[in-house]
Amino acid sequence: MAEATSLRVLVVDDEPLAVERLQLLLARCEGVTLVGTASDGEAALRIAEAVKPDLLLLDIAMPGMDGIEVARALAGSALDPAVIFVTAFDNFAVAAFDVAAVDYLMKPVDPERLARALDRAREAIAKGGSPRPQQTSRYVEEFWVPDQNGLVRIATRDVDRITAERDYMRLHVGKRSWLIYRTIAKLEEELDPALFIRVHRSAILRRDTIAGLTRDNIGHWAARLADGSEQRIGRSHIGEVKKLAGRA
Repeated sequence: MAEATSLRVLVVDDEPLAVERLQLLLARCEGVTLVGTASDGEAALRIAEAVKPDLLLLDIAMPGMDGIEVARALAGSALDPAVIFVTAFDNFAVAAFDVAAVDYLMKPVDPERLARALDRAREAIAKGGSPRPQQTSRYVEEFWVPDQNGLVRIATRDVDRITAERDYMRLHVGKRSWLIYRTIAKLEEELDPALFIRVHRSAILRRDTIAGLTRDNIGHWAARLADGSEQRIGRSHIGEVKKLAGRA
């Protein structure tokens, strides 16, 4: 690569060993200058403002502000650096939303894979930055989830239901499902309420999958779904769900 394509890189990761490994790998790469490191999202934004990097190597799972939120904040700023996500989990969703990452890397980062990702960052920067998907709605319209051979795009409107599994959310599409790293509260904010409704502290349903409502002999309500299954309705959500049937 020509010298003009050199990269000023900021590494963001809450694990010191991960930061150290990336520093060592970057030191072996030509045309790369490490301009700083940060151990959390808030610090990443402050340091990025000071050093103005071309590229962030950005961990996804961090306490407080996660990597997706950092990328979003930078995408809306005057800096708008290229972003390569770094994750230790192969079941992380790389959420496209309003942020387009140049690439994503699995930990432990392979040197050759890192080199290819840096080349992609150079190409994106030379073309004027990472392409940002045009948003036609303020709500999330698609998810990008990891599959065996890469990433799969899932349109939000194709998701039948979403269930919580600790720190992850499972997207159910027909007979298949994928895990994404996201809280149910945050996901509820990002989904169009005209399409989705939260029915339980750990479940969100697409409205048109609800075929009926049932109540057992001890007063527990459930949503009967189009596929024949049932989803328990939490007490704090029953009033909103009943509005579907005009019974609120």
